[in-house]
Amino acid sequence: MMSYPKIGIRPTIDGRWGGVRESLEGQTMGMAKAAAKLISENLKYADGTPVQCVIADTTIGGGAEAGKCAEKFATENVCGTLTVTPCWCYGSETMDMDPLTVKAVWGFNGTERPGAVYLAAVLAAHAQKGLPAFSIYGHDVQDANNETVPSDVQEKILRFAKCAVVVGQMKNKAYVNVGSVAMGIAGSYIDADFWQKYLGIRAEWVDMTEILRRIKLEIYDHAEYDKAYAWVKEYCKEGFDKNAGKSFPEIITKSKVVPAEKDWEFIVKQTLVVRDIMLGNPKIDEMGWHEEALGRNAIAGGFQGQRMWTDWLPNGDFMEAILCSTFDWNGARQPIPFATENDTMNGAAMLLGSLVSDKAPLFSDVRTYWSPEAVERVTGKKPEGIAANGFIHLINSGATALDGTGASKNEKGEGCMKEWWNMTEEDIKACLAATDWERADYEYFRGGGFSSHFKTDAEMPITMIRMNMVDGVGPTLQIAEGYTAVLDPEVHHILDMRTDRTWPTTWFVPKLTGEGAFKDVYSVMANWGANHGASVYGHVGKDLITLASMLRIPVALHNVEDDDLYRPHSWAAFGTKDLESADYRACKEYGPLYK
Repeated sequence: MMSYPKIGIRPTIDGRWGGVRESLEGQTMGMAKAAAKLISENLKYADGTPVQCVIADTTIGGGAEAGKCAEKFATENVCGTLTVTPCWCYGSETMDMDPLTVKAVWGFNGTERPGAVYLAAVLAAHAQKGLPAFSIYGHDVQDANNETVPSDVQEKILRFAKCAVVVGQMKNKAYVNVGSVAMGIAGSYIDADFWQKYLGIRAEWVDMTEILRRIKLEIYDHAEYDKAYAWVKEYCKEGFDKNAGKSFPEIITKSKVVPAEKDWEFIVKQTLVVRDIMLGNPKIDEMGWHEEALGRNAIAGGFQGQRMWTDWLPNGDFMEAILCSTFDWNGARQPIPFATENDTMNGAAMLLGSLVSDKAPLFSDVRTYWSPEAVERVTGKKPEGIAANGFIHLINSGATALDGTGASKNEKGEGCMKEWWNMTEEDIKACLAATDWERADYEYFRGGGFSSHFKTDAEMPITMIRMNMVDGVGPTLQIAEGYTAVLDPEVHHILDMRTDRTWPTTWFVPKLTGEGAFKDVYSVMANWGANHGASVYGHVGKDLITLASMLRIPVALHNVEDDDLYRPHSWAAFGTKDLESADYRACKEYGPLYK
Protein backbone atom coordinates (compact mmCIF):
# COMPACT_ATOMS: atom_id res chain seq x y z
CA MET A 1 0.00 0.00 0.00
CA MET A 2 1.33 3.42 -0.97
CA SER A 3 2.52 5.62 1.88
CA TYR A 4 1.29 8.97 0.67
CA PRO A 5 3.39 12.07 1.37
CA LYS A 6 1.35 14.19 3.77
CA ILE A 7 1.12 17.79 4.88
CA GLY A 8 1.74 18.07 8.62
CA ILE A 9 -0.23 20.79 10.40
CA ARG A 10 1.48 22.29 13.48
CA PRO A 11 -0.84 24.39 15.70
CA THR A 12 1.53 26.54 17.78
CA ILE A 13 0.35 28.43 20.84
CA ASP A 14 1.44 30.77 23.61
CA GLY A 15 3.01 28.45 26.18
CA ARG A 16 1.89 30.37 29.29
CA TRP A 17 -0.55 28.31 31.33
CA GLY A 18 -2.93 29.89 33.80
CA GLY A 19 -5.41 31.48 31.42
CA VAL A 20 -3.52 32.57 28.30
CA ARG A 21 -2.91 29.18 26.69
CA GLU A 22 -6.26 27.74 27.76
CA SER A 23 -8.12 30.63 26.13
CA LEU A 24 -6.39 30.00 22.79
CA GLU A 25 -6.66 26.21 22.49
CA GLY A 26 -9.92 26.16 20.55
CA GLN A 27 -8.99 28.92 18.10
CA THR A 28 -5.53 27.50 17.45
CA MET A 29 -6.66 23.94 16.84
CA GLY A 30 -9.55 25.34 14.79
CA MET A 31 -7.06 26.98 12.42
CA ALA A 32 -5.25 23.66 12.02
CA LYS A 33 -8.46 21.79 11.22
CA ALA A 34 -9.58 24.48 8.78
CA ALA A 35 -6.27 24.30 6.93
CA ALA A 36 -6.39 20.49 6.75
CA LYS A 37 -9.96 20.60 5.45
CA LEU A 38 -9.05 23.19 2.82
CA ILE A 39 -6.13 21.12 1.55
CA SER A 40 -7.87 17.74 1.47
CA GLU A 41 -10.97 19.12 -0.24
CA ASN A 42 -9.06 20.93 -2.99
CA LEU A 43 -5.88 19.01 -3.79
CA LYS A 44 -5.22 15.54 -5.15
CA TYR A 45 -2.25 13.27 -5.57
CA ALA A 46 -1.23 12.18 -9.05
CA ASP A 47 -3.35 9.03 -8.61
CA GLY A 48 -6.47 11.16 -8.09
CA THR A 49 -6.96 10.58 -4.37
CA PRO A 50 -7.30 13.55 -1.97
CA VAL A 51 -4.13 14.92 -0.39
CA GLN A 52 -3.86 13.77 3.21
CA CYS A 53 -3.01 15.93 6.21
CA VAL A 54 -1.92 14.97 9.69
CA ILE A 55 -2.38 17.32 12.65
CA ALA A 56 -0.20 17.32 15.76
CA ASP A 57 -1.88 15.55 18.68
CA THR A 58 -1.79 18.73 20.79
CA THR A 59 -1.08 22.38 20.29
CA ILE A 60 2.63 23.20 20.48
CA GLY A 61 3.66 25.64 23.18
CA GLY A 62 7.32 24.70 23.57
CA GLY A 63 10.16 22.35 22.69
CA ALA A 64 8.72 19.23 24.36
CA GLU A 65 5.50 19.37 22.34
CA ALA A 66 7.43 20.30 19.19
CA GLY A 67 9.49 17.15 19.70
CA LYS A 68 6.42 14.96 20.10
CA CYS A 69 4.97 16.46 16.92
CA ALA A 70 8.20 15.73 15.04
CA GLU A 71 8.14 12.11 16.25
CA LYS A 72 4.58 11.69 15.00
CA PHE A 73 5.33 13.29 11.64
CA ALA A 74 8.37 11.05 11.19
CA THR A 75 6.06 8.02 11.13
CA GLU A 76 3.50 9.64 8.79
CA ASN A 77 5.68 10.46 5.74
CA VAL A 78 5.19 14.20 6.20
CA CYS A 79 6.84 16.08 3.34
CA GLY A 80 5.76 19.61 4.22
CA THR A 81 4.68 21.34 7.41
CA LEU A 82 2.26 24.18 7.86
CA THR A 83 2.58 25.92 11.22
CA VAL A 84 -0.56 27.87 12.19
CA THR A 85 -1.22 30.29 15.04
CA PRO A 86 -3.43 33.22 16.05
CA CYS A 87 -1.10 34.44 18.77
CA TRP A 88 2.39 34.98 20.09
CA CYS A 89 4.44 31.80 20.52
CA TYR A 90 8.04 31.09 21.43
CA GLY A 91 9.63 31.03 17.98
CA SER A 92 12.76 28.91 18.22
CA GLU A 93 11.06 26.57 20.70
CA THR A 94 8.03 25.83 18.53
CA MET A 95 9.43 25.93 14.97
CA ASP A 96 9.89 22.94 12.66
CA MET A 97 13.60 22.04 12.74
CA ASP A 98 13.57 19.14 10.24
CA PRO A 99 15.89 20.16 7.36
CA LEU A 100 14.07 17.88 4.88
CA THR A 101 10.49 19.15 5.28
CA VAL A 102 9.25 22.07 3.21
CA LYS A 103 7.90 24.71 5.59
CA ALA A 104 5.24 27.41 5.78
CA VAL A 105 3.84 29.50 8.63
CA TRP A 106 0.34 31.01 8.73
CA GLY A 107 0.00 33.84 11.22
CA PHE A 108 -3.58 35.01 11.80
CA ASN A 109 -4.07 38.69 10.98
CA GLY A 110 -5.99 39.86 14.04
CA THR A 111 -5.53 42.65 16.54
CA GLU A 112 -6.54 40.83 19.72
CA ARG A 113 -3.40 38.65 19.72
CA PRO A 114 -0.04 39.18 17.96
CA GLY A 115 -0.14 36.34 15.42
CA ALA A 116 1.71 38.60 12.98
CA VAL A 117 4.45 39.26 15.54
CA TYR A 118 5.06 35.53 15.98
CA LEU A 119 5.03 35.06 12.21
CA ALA A 120 7.74 37.69 11.76
CA ALA A 121 9.79 36.38 14.68
CA VAL A 122 9.71 32.74 13.64
CA LEU A 123 10.46 33.58 10.00
CA ALA A 124 13.53 35.47 11.23
CA ALA A 125 14.50 32.36 13.17
CA HIS A 126 14.03 30.22 10.07
CA ALA A 127 16.25 32.57 8.07
CA GLN A 128 18.90 32.66 10.79
CA LYS A 129 19.00 28.88 11.05
CA GLY A 130 19.09 28.26 7.29
CA LEU A 131 15.64 26.65 7.19
CA PRO A 132 13.60 28.60 4.59
CA ALA A 133 9.87 28.95 5.24
CA PHE A 134 6.98 30.43 3.30
CA SER A 135 5.03 33.27 4.91
CA ILE A 136 1.22 33.24 4.96
CA TYR A 137 -0.48 36.36 6.29
CA GLY A 138 -3.90 37.65 5.30
CA HIS A 139 -4.19 41.08 3.69
CA ASP A 140 -7.06 42.25 5.87
CA VAL A 141 -7.53 42.21 9.65
CA GLN A 142 -10.01 39.62 10.91
CA ASP A 143 -11.93 39.50 14.17
CA ALA A 144 -10.67 36.91 16.63
CA ASN A 145 -13.88 34.88 16.42
CA ASN A 146 -13.88 34.81 12.61
CA GLU A 147 -13.18 31.22 11.61
CA THR A 148 -13.22 31.75 7.85
CA VAL A 149 -10.02 31.42 5.85
CA PRO A 150 -9.60 34.51 3.63
CA SER A 151 -9.22 33.90 -0.10
CA ASP A 152 -5.66 35.22 -0.26
CA VAL A 153 -4.67 32.93 2.62
CA GLN A 154 -6.39 30.01 0.92
CA GLU A 155 -4.44 30.64 -2.27
CA LYS A 156 -1.09 30.60 -0.48
CA ILE A 157 -1.93 27.54 1.63
CA LEU A 158 -3.03 25.60 -1.44
CA ARG A 159 -0.06 26.62 -3.57
CA PHE A 160 2.35 25.75 -0.80
CA ALA A 161 0.66 22.40 -0.09
CA LYS A 162 0.35 21.45 -3.76
CA CYS A 163 4.03 22.08 -4.44
CA ALA A 164 5.15 20.45 -1.18
CA VAL A 165 3.20 17.33 -2.12
CA VAL A 166 4.91 17.33 -5.53
CA VAL A 167 8.24 17.31 -3.68
CA GLY A 168 7.00 14.41 -1.57
CA GLN A 169 5.71 12.39 -4.52
CA MET A 170 9.08 12.53 -6.27
CA LYS A 171 11.18 11.55 -3.27
CA ASN A 172 12.64 8.03 -3.41
CA LYS A 173 11.21 7.33 -6.86
CA ALA A 174 13.30 6.55 -9.96
CA TYR A 175 13.95 7.95 -13.42
CA VAL A 176 14.55 5.04 -15.79
CA ASN A 177 16.89 5.59 -18.73
CA VAL A 178 15.98 3.02 -21.38
CA GLY A 179 19.15 3.18 -23.41
CA SER A 180 21.51 6.11 -23.21
CA VAL A 181 22.31 9.24 -25.23
CA ALA A 182 20.46 9.96 -28.46
CA MET A 183 22.50 11.57 -31.25
CA GLY A 184 24.65 13.75 -29.01
CA ILE A 185 21.74 15.50 -27.32
CA ALA A 186 23.30 16.94 -24.15
CA GLY A 187 20.03 16.66 -22.24
CA SER A 188 20.26 12.89 -22.70
CA TYR A 189 23.41 12.74 -20.60
CA ILE A 190 21.65 12.14 -17.31
CA ASP A 191 23.19 13.92 -14.36
CA ALA A 192 22.43 11.44 -11.59
CA ASP A 193 23.55 13.92 -8.93
CA PHE A 194 20.95 16.45 -10.13
CA TRP A 195 18.12 13.92 -9.91
CA GLN A 196 19.21 12.74 -6.47
CA LYS A 197 20.17 16.02 -4.81
CA TYR A 198 17.49 18.29 -6.24
CA LEU A 199 14.54 15.95 -6.78
CA GLY A 200 15.25 13.04 -4.44
CA ILE A 201 15.00 10.65 -7.41
CA ARG A 202 17.24 7.66 -8.12
CA ALA A 203 18.66 7.37 -11.64
CA GLU A 204 18.35 3.88 -13.13
CA TRP A 205 19.62 2.50 -16.45
CA VAL A 206 18.15 -0.30 -18.55
CA ASP A 207 19.80 -1.35 -21.79
CA MET A 208 17.48 -1.28 -24.81
CA THR A 209 18.24 -4.98 -25.36
CA GLU A 210 16.04 -5.69 -22.33
CA ILE A 211 13.03 -4.82 -24.49
CA LEU A 212 14.10 -7.40 -27.07
CA ARG A 213 14.70 -10.03 -24.38
CA ARG A 214 11.26 -9.62 -22.90
CA ILE A 215 9.60 -9.69 -26.31
CA LYS A 216 11.58 -12.78 -27.36
CA LEU A 217 10.87 -14.64 -24.12
CA GLU A 218 7.28 -13.33 -24.04
CA ILE A 219 7.66 -11.65 -20.65
CA TYR A 220 4.45 -9.64 -20.78
CA ASP A 221 0.80 -10.19 -19.94
CA HIS A 222 -0.49 -12.09 -22.97
CA ALA A 223 -4.14 -11.35 -22.23
CA GLU A 224 -3.42 -7.65 -21.95
CA TYR A 225 -1.46 -7.79 -25.19
CA ASP A 226 -4.48 -9.23 -26.99
CA LYS A 227 -6.66 -6.48 -25.50
CA ALA A 228 -4.19 -3.73 -26.39
CA TYR A 229 -3.64 -4.99 -29.93
CA ALA A 230 -7.39 -5.20 -30.58
CA TRP A 231 -7.80 -1.64 -29.21
CA VAL A 232 -5.03 -0.36 -31.48
CA LYS A 233 -6.56 -1.97 -34.54
CA GLU A 234 -9.94 -0.44 -33.72
CA TYR A 235 -8.98 3.06 -32.65
CA CYS A 236 -5.49 3.85 -33.99
CA LYS A 237 -6.17 4.49 -37.64
CA GLU A 238 -3.27 4.56 -40.07
CA GLY A 239 -2.70 7.68 -42.11
CA PHE A 240 -0.36 8.86 -44.85
CA ASP A 241 2.65 6.69 -45.76
CA LYS A 242 5.40 8.97 -47.04
CA ASN A 243 7.46 5.93 -48.06
CA ALA A 244 4.93 4.70 -50.61
CA GLY A 245 6.28 4.57 -54.15
CA LYS A 246 9.83 5.50 -53.13
CA SER A 247 12.90 3.55 -54.12
CA PHE A 248 15.32 3.32 -51.21
CA PRO A 249 19.00 2.33 -51.25
CA GLU A 250 19.93 -1.13 -49.99
CA ILE A 251 21.32 0.21 -46.69
CA ILE A 252 17.75 1.18 -45.80
CA THR A 253 15.81 -1.74 -47.26
CA LYS A 254 18.00 -4.37 -45.62
CA SER A 255 17.84 -2.61 -42.24
CA LYS A 256 14.13 -3.14 -41.59
CA VAL A 257 14.05 -6.49 -39.80
CA VAL A 258 10.44 -6.33 -38.59
CA PRO A 259 8.11 -6.63 -41.62
CA ALA A 260 5.90 -3.58 -42.11
CA GLU A 261 2.76 -5.64 -41.59
CA LYS A 262 4.11 -6.79 -38.20
CA ASP A 263 5.01 -3.32 -36.91
CA TRP A 264 1.92 -2.91 -34.74
CA GLU A 265 2.40 -6.28 -33.05
CA PHE A 266 5.97 -5.37 -32.13
CA ILE A 267 5.09 -1.82 -31.06
CA VAL A 268 2.29 -2.91 -28.71
CA LYS A 269 4.56 -5.47 -27.05
CA GLN A 270 7.29 -2.85 -26.74
CA THR A 271 4.87 -0.48 -25.00
CA LEU A 272 3.74 -3.12 -22.50
CA VAL A 273 7.33 -4.13 -21.77
CA VAL A 274 8.60 -0.60 -21.11
CA ARG A 275 5.64 0.20 -18.87
CA ASP A 276 6.34 -2.99 -16.90
CA ILE A 277 10.03 -2.12 -16.63
CA MET A 278 9.07 1.19 -15.05
CA LEU A 279 6.11 0.27 -12.87
CA GLY A 280 6.24 -3.49 -12.46
CA ASN A 281 3.39 -5.92 -13.13
CA PRO A 282 2.09 -8.64 -10.80
CA LYS A 283 0.74 -10.56 -13.78
CA ILE A 284 4.20 -11.50 -14.99
CA ASP A 285 5.06 -12.63 -11.45
CA GLU A 286 2.32 -15.22 -11.90
CA MET A 287 4.17 -16.35 -15.04
CA GLY A 288 7.33 -17.02 -13.03
CA TRP A 289 9.21 -13.80 -13.73
CA HIS A 290 9.49 -12.41 -10.21
CA GLU A 291 12.42 -10.01 -10.69
CA GLU A 292 10.88 -8.51 -13.82
CA ALA A 293 7.53 -8.12 -12.06
CA LEU A 294 9.02 -5.78 -9.46
CA GLY A 295 9.65 -2.93 -11.87
CA ARG A 296 11.93 0.02 -11.12
CA ASN A 297 9.73 2.18 -8.87
CA ALA A 298 9.72 4.80 -11.62
CA ILE A 299 7.92 8.10 -11.69
CA ALA A 300 9.35 9.06 -15.11
CA GLY A 301 11.67 7.77 -17.78
CA GLY A 302 12.94 8.11 -21.30
CA PHE A 303 13.84 6.06 -24.38
CA GLN A 304 17.04 6.56 -26.38
CA GLY A 305 15.73 5.13 -29.61
CA GLN A 306 17.84 6.96 -32.14
CA ARG A 307 19.94 5.68 -33.60
CA MET A 308 21.03 2.28 -32.33
CA TRP A 309 17.38 1.17 -32.07
CA THR A 310 15.59 3.02 -34.85
CA ASP A 311 18.19 2.13 -37.48
CA TRP A 312 16.72 -1.38 -37.54
CA LEU A 313 13.66 -1.60 -35.25
CA PRO A 314 10.31 0.25 -35.10
CA ASN A 315 10.62 3.60 -33.33
CA GLY A 316 9.22 4.41 -29.89
CA ASP A 317 6.75 7.08 -30.98
CA PHE A 318 3.58 5.12 -30.15
CA MET A 319 5.01 3.97 -26.83
CA GLU A 320 6.06 7.48 -25.84
CA ALA A 321 2.78 9.09 -26.93
CA ILE A 322 0.58 6.55 -25.15
CA LEU A 323 2.59 6.44 -21.92
CA CYS A 324 2.38 10.25 -21.65
CA SER A 325 -1.36 10.29 -22.42
CA THR A 326 -4.12 10.09 -19.80
CA PHE A 327 -5.51 6.86 -21.25
CA ASP A 328 -4.73 3.63 -23.04
CA TRP A 329 -6.56 0.38 -23.85
CA ASN A 330 -7.51 0.03 -20.17
CA GLY A 331 -9.27 3.39 -20.15
CA ALA A 332 -8.37 6.58 -18.27
CA ARG A 333 -5.22 6.31 -16.18
CA GLN A 334 -2.43 8.39 -14.68
CA PRO A 335 -0.01 9.69 -17.35
CA ILE A 336 3.62 8.60 -17.17
CA PRO A 337 6.10 11.37 -18.10
CA PHE A 338 8.33 9.67 -20.66
CA ALA A 339 10.94 11.58 -22.63
CA THR A 340 11.62 11.13 -26.33
CA GLU A 341 15.31 10.57 -27.18
CA ASN A 342 15.81 10.13 -23.44
CA ASP A 343 16.22 13.89 -23.05
CA THR A 344 16.37 13.60 -19.28
CA MET A 345 16.35 17.36 -18.72
CA ASN A 346 13.13 17.64 -20.69
CA GLY A 347 11.91 14.58 -18.79
CA ALA A 348 12.43 16.57 -15.58
CA ALA A 349 10.39 19.45 -17.02
CA MET A 350 7.65 17.02 -18.08
CA LEU A 351 7.58 15.52 -14.60
CA LEU A 352 7.34 18.84 -12.75
CA GLY A 353 4.74 20.18 -15.16
CA SER A 354 2.59 17.07 -15.01
CA LEU A 355 2.63 16.85 -11.21
CA VAL A 356 1.83 20.55 -10.78
CA SER A 357 -0.95 20.62 -13.38
CA ASP A 358 -2.33 17.07 -12.93
CA LYS A 359 -2.39 16.88 -16.74
CA ALA A 360 -0.53 14.98 -19.45
CA PRO A 361 2.89 16.38 -20.43
CA LEU A 362 3.58 17.22 -24.08
CA PHE A 363 7.06 16.70 -25.54
CA SER A 364 8.05 18.87 -28.50
CA ASP A 365 10.90 20.27 -30.50
CA VAL A 366 10.90 24.03 -30.12
CA ARG A 367 11.26 23.96 -33.84
CA THR A 368 10.64 27.21 -35.69
CA TYR A 369 9.75 30.84 -35.06
CA TRP A 370 7.34 32.11 -37.69
CA SER A 371 7.22 35.89 -37.97
CA PRO A 372 4.08 37.49 -39.43
CA GLU A 373 6.17 38.61 -42.39
CA ALA A 374 7.49 35.11 -43.06
CA VAL A 375 3.99 33.63 -42.79
CA GLU A 376 2.66 36.14 -45.32
CA ARG A 377 5.58 35.54 -47.70
CA VAL A 378 5.10 31.77 -47.65
CA THR A 379 1.30 31.54 -47.54
CA GLY A 380 0.07 34.83 -48.93
CA LYS A 381 -1.91 35.46 -45.74
CA LYS A 382 -1.15 37.31 -42.53
CA PRO A 383 -1.70 35.44 -39.27
CA GLU A 384 -4.65 36.70 -37.25
CA GLY A 385 -5.99 36.66 -33.71
CA ILE A 386 -3.57 35.62 -30.99
CA ALA A 387 -1.12 34.50 -33.71
CA ALA A 388 -0.93 37.98 -35.26
CA ASN A 389 2.52 38.73 -33.77
CA GLY A 390 4.02 35.42 -34.79
CA PHE A 391 4.22 32.00 -33.20
CA ILE A 392 6.47 29.03 -32.44
CA HIS A 393 6.05 25.65 -34.12
CA LEU A 394 6.10 22.88 -31.51
CA ILE A 395 6.54 19.56 -33.29
CA ASN A 396 8.30 16.26 -32.67
CA SER A 397 8.57 12.82 -34.20
CA GLY A 398 5.16 11.56 -33.21
CA ALA A 399 5.71 11.27 -29.46
CA THR A 400 3.36 13.91 -28.07
CA ALA A 401 0.56 12.85 -25.71
CA LEU A 402 -2.76 12.54 -27.52
CA ASP A 403 -4.31 14.94 -24.99
CA GLY A 404 -2.50 17.61 -27.00
CA THR A 405 -5.14 17.33 -29.72
CA GLY A 406 -7.38 19.52 -27.58
CA ALA A 407 -10.24 17.19 -28.49
CA SER A 408 -11.42 16.79 -24.90
CA LYS A 409 -14.23 19.19 -24.04
CA ASN A 410 -14.85 21.19 -20.87
CA GLU A 411 -18.27 22.12 -19.51
CA LYS A 412 -18.44 25.03 -21.99
CA GLY A 413 -17.77 22.74 -24.94
CA GLU A 414 -14.27 24.19 -25.41
CA GLY A 415 -11.27 22.08 -26.33
CA CYS A 416 -9.05 21.42 -23.33
CA MET A 417 -6.81 18.94 -21.54
CA LYS A 418 -8.09 17.26 -18.39
CA GLU A 419 -6.91 15.50 -15.27
CA TRP A 420 -6.91 11.78 -16.02
CA TRP A 421 -9.68 11.13 -13.51
CA ASN A 422 -11.93 13.55 -15.40
CA MET A 423 -11.38 11.94 -18.80
CA THR A 424 -14.62 10.49 -20.14
CA GLU A 425 -15.04 7.78 -22.73
CA GLU A 426 -16.16 10.51 -25.12
CA ASP A 427 -12.96 12.48 -24.45
CA ILE A 428 -10.79 9.44 -25.08
CA LYS A 429 -12.54 8.55 -28.33
CA ALA A 430 -12.34 12.18 -29.46
CA CYS A 431 -8.57 12.31 -28.87
CA LEU A 432 -8.13 9.05 -30.78
CA ALA A 433 -10.38 10.22 -33.62
CA ALA A 434 -8.34 13.44 -33.94
CA THR A 435 -5.14 11.41 -34.34
CA ASP A 436 -3.92 9.22 -37.14
CA TRP A 437 -0.76 7.16 -37.11
CA GLU A 438 1.54 7.71 -40.03
CA ARG A 439 4.36 5.45 -41.03
CA ALA A 440 7.77 6.72 -40.00
CA ASP A 441 10.03 8.07 -42.72
CA TYR A 442 12.41 5.21 -43.58
CA GLU A 443 15.18 7.69 -44.41
CA TYR A 444 15.15 8.80 -40.76
CA PHE A 445 13.81 5.63 -39.11
CA ARG A 446 15.02 2.63 -41.07
CA GLY A 447 13.21 0.29 -38.69
CA GLY A 448 9.85 1.93 -39.36
CA GLY A 449 7.14 2.46 -36.79
CA PHE A 450 4.25 4.89 -36.56
CA SER A 451 4.09 8.50 -35.44
CA SER A 452 1.07 10.12 -33.84
CA HIS A 453 -0.11 12.82 -36.22
CA PHE A 454 -2.53 15.58 -35.28
CA LYS A 455 -2.84 19.33 -34.94
CA THR A 456 -3.81 21.01 -31.70
CA ASP A 457 -7.23 22.16 -32.83
CA ALA A 458 -8.23 24.34 -29.89
CA GLU A 459 -7.09 27.64 -28.42
CA MET A 460 -5.91 26.58 -24.98
CA PRO A 461 -3.81 28.09 -22.19
CA ILE A 462 -0.56 26.14 -21.83
CA THR A 463 2.77 26.56 -20.08
CA MET A 464 5.98 25.57 -21.85
CA ILE A 465 8.82 24.44 -19.57
CA ARG A 466 12.47 23.50 -19.90
CA MET A 467 15.04 22.34 -17.36
CA ASN A 468 18.62 23.19 -18.34
CA MET A 469 21.97 22.26 -16.85
CA VAL A 470 24.53 25.07 -17.00
CA ASP A 471 28.15 24.56 -16.06
CA GLY A 472 29.05 26.74 -13.10
CA VAL A 473 25.41 27.40 -12.26
CA GLY A 474 23.69 24.01 -12.09
CA PRO A 475 20.06 23.38 -13.03
CA THR A 476 17.88 26.27 -14.14
CA LEU A 477 14.20 26.32 -15.08
CA GLN A 478 12.58 28.19 -17.96
CA ILE A 479 8.85 28.92 -18.06
CA ALA A 480 6.73 30.47 -20.81
CA GLU A 481 2.99 30.81 -20.34
CA GLY A 482 0.97 31.26 -23.48
CA TYR A 483 -1.72 29.83 -25.74
CA THR A 484 -2.08 27.31 -28.51
CA ALA A 485 -3.20 28.95 -31.74
CA VAL A 486 -5.55 27.62 -34.40
CA LEU A 487 -4.42 28.92 -37.78
CA ASP A 488 -6.35 29.41 -40.98
CA PRO A 489 -6.58 25.85 -42.45
CA GLU A 490 -4.70 26.80 -45.61
CA VAL A 491 -1.96 28.54 -43.63
CA HIS A 492 -1.66 25.55 -41.30
CA HIS A 493 -1.38 23.13 -44.22
CA ILE A 494 1.32 25.08 -46.03
CA LEU A 495 3.46 25.63 -42.92
CA ASP A 496 2.98 22.12 -41.58
CA MET A 497 4.01 20.50 -44.86
CA ARG A 498 7.36 22.31 -44.77
CA THR A 499 8.60 20.23 -41.81
CA ASP A 500 7.34 16.65 -41.50
CA ARG A 501 3.72 15.99 -42.26
CA THR A 502 3.73 12.77 -40.24
CA TRP A 503 4.29 14.50 -36.88
CA PRO A 504 1.93 16.27 -34.44
CA THR A 505 1.86 20.07 -34.55
CA THR A 506 1.09 22.67 -31.91
CA TRP A 507 1.30 26.37 -32.76
CA PHE A 508 2.38 28.21 -29.59
CA VAL A 509 2.04 31.90 -28.78
CA PRO A 510 3.76 33.01 -25.55
CA LYS A 511 2.27 35.82 -23.48
CA LEU A 512 4.37 38.91 -24.15
CA THR A 513 5.41 41.47 -21.55
CA GLY A 514 7.21 43.89 -23.84
CA GLU A 515 10.44 43.40 -21.89
CA GLY A 516 13.50 41.15 -21.97
CA ALA A 517 13.00 37.66 -23.31
CA PHE A 518 9.27 38.31 -23.63
CA LYS A 519 9.42 41.55 -25.58
CA ASP A 520 8.36 39.57 -28.68
CA VAL A 521 7.86 35.97 -29.78
CA TYR A 522 11.25 35.84 -31.53
CA SER A 523 13.02 36.66 -28.26
CA VAL A 524 11.33 33.74 -26.47
CA MET A 525 12.60 31.35 -29.15
CA ALA A 526 16.04 33.00 -29.12
CA ASN A 527 16.42 32.65 -25.34
CA TRP A 528 15.10 29.09 -25.03
CA GLY A 529 17.76 26.85 -23.53
CA ALA A 530 17.60 23.75 -25.72
CA ASN A 531 15.98 22.12 -28.73
CA HIS A 532 13.16 20.56 -26.69
CA GLY A 533 10.39 21.83 -24.44
CA ALA A 534 7.66 20.31 -22.31
CA SER A 535 4.16 21.78 -22.21
CA VAL A 536 1.20 21.29 -19.88
CA TYR A 537 -2.32 22.64 -19.87
CA GLY A 538 -3.09 25.84 -17.99
CA HIS A 539 -1.03 28.76 -16.78
CA VAL A 540 0.91 27.11 -13.98
CA GLY A 541 4.03 29.25 -14.08
CA LYS A 542 3.50 30.65 -10.59
CA ASP A 543 3.16 27.13 -9.16
CA LEU A 544 6.33 26.02 -10.94
CA ILE A 545 8.20 29.02 -9.54
CA THR A 546 7.09 28.14 -6.01
CA LEU A 547 8.08 24.50 -6.56
CA ALA A 548 11.47 25.48 -8.00
CA SER A 549 12.23 27.54 -4.89
CA MET A 550 11.45 24.53 -2.70
CA LEU A 551 13.94 22.48 -4.75
CA ARG A 552 16.45 25.40 -4.86
CA ILE A 553 16.40 25.58 -8.66
CA PRO A 554 16.61 29.17 -9.96
CA VAL A 555 14.16 30.29 -12.65
CA ALA A 556 16.08 31.81 -15.56
CA LEU A 557 13.16 32.94 -17.71
CA HIS A 558 9.48 33.45 -17.04
CA ASN A 559 6.54 35.72 -17.87
CA VAL A 560 4.69 35.53 -14.56
CA GLU A 561 3.70 38.81 -12.90
CA ASP A 562 5.84 39.80 -9.90
CA ASP A 563 2.73 39.93 -7.70
CA ASP A 564 2.20 36.21 -8.34
CA LEU A 565 5.70 35.15 -7.25
CA TYR A 566 5.62 33.13 -4.04
CA ARG A 567 8.92 31.98 -2.62
CA PRO A 568 10.25 31.43 0.91
CA HIS A 569 10.31 34.57 3.04
CA SER A 570 14.10 34.56 3.37
CA TRP A 571 14.48 35.12 -0.39
CA ALA A 572 13.82 38.81 0.42
CA ALA A 573 17.10 38.86 2.33
CA PHE A 574 18.89 38.33 -0.98
CA GLY A 575 17.31 41.42 -2.56
CA THR A 576 13.86 42.75 -3.36
CA LYS A 577 14.49 44.82 -6.49
CA ASP A 578 16.01 42.32 -8.93
CA LEU A 579 13.98 39.22 -8.03
CA GLU A 580 15.60 37.00 -10.64
CA SER A 581 19.08 37.74 -9.31
CA ALA A 582 17.91 37.25 -5.72
CA ASP A 583 16.49 33.85 -6.68
CA TYR A 584 19.85 32.78 -8.11
CA ARG A 585 21.73 33.88 -5.01
CA ALA A 586 19.28 32.25 -2.61
CA CYS A 587 19.31 28.93 -4.47
CA LYS A 588 23.10 28.91 -4.57
CA GLU A 589 23.40 29.72 -0.86
CA TYR A 590 20.89 27.12 0.35
CA GLY A 591 21.92 24.45 -2.15
CA PRO A 592 19.80 21.50 -3.27
CA LEU A 593 17.14 20.14 -0.94
CA TYR A 594 18.87 16.75 -0.54
CA LYS A 595 22.50 17.89 -0.59
